[in-house]
Amino acid sequence: MTTKTTKTPTTNAQTDGTATPAQARPTELITLSHHLNIGGTEYPPGSRIRVDADYARRLHRQGYVARG
Repeated sequence: MTTKTTKTPTTNAQTDGTATPAQARPTELITLSHHLNIGGTEYPPGSRIRVDADYARRLHRQGYVARG
């Protein structure tokens, strides 16, 4: 039995499945205003960490990112 697929390959993906530079997720360097635990690693207030841009926006809305 033959199965017909209608999925078209994306233009930014390589055939081996690795990410191309165009697919790299943007990151931001943020300064924490409160204690934060990410994946079992604890960061005290004042720590500067690099996180995904979407996660940085969520932390900012929740008050975890220091201003200026």
